[in-house]
Amino acid sequence: MTTPSSPAVTRDGVTIRRAERADLLAILRIENASFPQPWPYDAFEKFLGEPGFLVAEIPDGQVAGYVVSDVMPNYGRDIGHVKDIAVHPECRGSGIGSALLGRSLAVLAGAGAYSVKLEVRDSNEGAKRLYREFGFDPLRRVPRYYEDGEDAIVMVREL
Repeated sequence: MTTPSSPAVTRDGVTIRRAERADLLAILRIENASFPQPWPYDAFEKFLGEPGFLVAEIPDGQVAGYVVSDVMPNYGRDIGHVKDIAVHPECRGSGIGSALLGRSLAVLAGAGAYSVKLEVRDSNEGAKRLYREFGFDPLRRVPRYYEDGEDAIVMVREL
């Protein structure tokens, strides 16, 4: 049995494990290929060592995706926050995003989160579909959340 802090291996041989410093350049490449306003290197560097900073490593040893999540105190009922998740464009549609999100939710639950929130671009239908499959519901729209003026949809689910 794996615990939320130990690596997990999917049936396709993808390992979900904590991110390490050596993964950061691969993570940054995926981030840059995935988002119009990508996070900078130092934003990822700040999350090193956090239980919710996970990567998906495919059998050839390459990082194919990542998720950054953490727990925030909230009046005695901690909230998990999925801050960033992406899969390399060549690996999308293979279940890696689902594996990362599922593992992230387990880590957040293990850390005591009562519920989880995330923000997603209104135009990102694939991500919204994935989040709905995991039980997330839209809570509210945040106008002009992103630098380019696009709205965000805040989605939540209980653990």
